[in-house]
Amino acid sequence: MGYSFREALTEILAIVQRYKICVLGDREFCSIKLASWLQQQGVSFCLRLRKNEFIQQESDIWLALKDLGLAPGLSLFLRGVKITKVSGFGHFNLACKWQRKLQGSAATEGWFILTDLAELQAAITAYKQRFDIEEMFRDFKTGGYNLEDTKVSGERLITLILLIALAYTSATIQGQQIQRKGVQEYVGRVKEKSRTTRRHSSFYIGLYGYTWVSFMDNCQSLVTQLMRLHPNKRKYYQQGQRAMRLVQSVF
Repeated sequence: MGYSFREALTEILAIVQRYKICVLGDREFCSIKLASWLQQQGVSFCLRLRKNEFIQQESDIWLALKDLGLAPGLSLFLRGVKITKVSGFGHFNLACKWQRKLQGSAATEGWFILTDLAELQAAITAYKQRFDIEEMFRDFKTGGYNLEDTKVSGERLITLILLIALAYTSATIQGQQIQRKGVQEYVGRVKEKSRTTRRHSSFYIGLYGYTWVSFMDNCQSLVTQLMRLHPNKRKYYQQGQRAMRLVQSVF
């Protein structure tokens, strides 16, 4: 872990020190050094490891994570194990879980999570919060504002982030209101039958809900003509009209 990375984390942790913190990291950020440093700072962590990492079973026996026997529907929790053959690091807990098959579909691989949390379920529950973070990243990038593509920096970046924060908050609140009305599937349809996690964020629902109801005025005459050609679809059209009125009530 480089000095700049440690310096950045030190500044962030100082700002949020009054809160209970758990640092989450995907495999791109997996680092025994990071885990060791967080442990020294007294900060909880759940960092996903690659399956080719090694753990020490006995004094001279090392086993790759992929050889632990994890399979769909199984979970393991190992306490106080040594990770990686590199010397100089302490012992950690290892939470392992492979989602069972749901509707005939199973995850392609399991999770190996390096953590200081004391229980399997606590580690899994904490790590699952990462998917909410990924939703936010998508909202800031290709799914919303394309912040990264602006290439701005300094005060211009700060100004842009402040504007995005206001717009993001507004769209997210509106999206949550649409979800509470139970009509979010009209705005963000889920096409994958086997999907078990939420596909679209509240921000996405709010942003595209506004686009949906705004566009309807432009194609109302076309929709009316289509209903005349296919009167058997009138029931679904009426359901969609009701959903649109509920979405419009949010704005």
